[in-house]
Amino acid sequence: MNRFEKQLQTHEATLRREALLTLQLNIGRRCNQACRHCHVDAAPWRTETLSSETSGRIQDWIRTHRPQTVDITGGAPELCPEFSNLVQTATQADCEVIDRCNLTILLEANFEWLPEFLSQHDVTIIASLPCYQPENVNRQRGNGVFDKSIRALQLLNQHGYGDSHSLHLVYNPVGANLPPPQPELETEFQETLDRNFGIRFHRLFTITNQPIARFAEDLRQQNRWDEYLELLTNSFNPELIQSLMCRSTLSVNHEGDLFDCDFNQMLELNIRNEKPLKLWEITPADLEGRPILNGDHCLACTAGAGSSCTGTLT
Repeated sequence: MNRFEKQLQTHEATLRREALLTLQLNIGRRCNQACRHCHVDAAPWRTETLSSETSGRIQDWIRTHRPQTVDITGGAPELCPEFSNLVQTATQADCEVIDRCNLTILLEANFEWLPEFLSQHDVTIIASLPCYQPENVNRQRGNGVFDKSIRALQLLNQHGYGDSHSLHLVYNPVGANLPPPQPELETEFQETLDRNFGIRFHRLFTITNQPIARFAEDLRQQNRWDEYLELLTNSFNPELIQSLMCRSTLSVNHEGDLFDCDFNQMLELNIRNEKPLKLWEITPADLEGRPILNGDHCLACTAGAGSSCTGTLT
């Protein structure tokens, strides 16, 4: 029994799927960055990407079942040739569409069309900016990334983002710590970015680092793995169990396989029915009531104020 399961047992709680609200598509591991905290282990040298055949099956499923939200992530999802087709199909199906954007992709050659395309389809952008201080961003994401991110945010502002189009930022701690309170940090980010760069955005989402992939490697290299797991365990908040995103989110990888969340996807904890299930083999109703696969990493979502793809849970 893992540490998270022990916490559920202690608090006499269960974790099962409810009605599907969000279809989250991880359409590839290729990225123009290789961030130290990346739970996807994405990088420029990764080749995994969504094929046109699998994309067609996913688009058919979206047209049929029309989830409330289609959340597109990666890697840098925009590097996948099927990205624009998925956006257009989901928009036509009246889904809210989210692009989880690393910002610097907007400045890459041959991607000049992206800001206009995203604004035309009223895509919600959730963009990574782990700090408003250059040294912290560059240490976590690579030299020069902060300046590029600022230029990309200014470009998005010019296309109505931060005003008529939704623009949210994501913060995650640089080290083995829980994020500070989200409302106070949001105000600090908004005031600093506006004062220093004239940048406007709507919300800041704070996300706890998951002890998987590259971040897990760093913890072990620093001999802080046990310390971080102890921090997450001691910060367990049972009031958050009913709000966990895995209850209403379905994660799908670039091959169409199903997972309870993007973190489970990286750990290959498939949703199975004797064998791993594909998206086109199920309906949303088929998943309701299923137990959710979990592990020690789930403690990151229930620590302190909680963590999800849209920030804290309290």
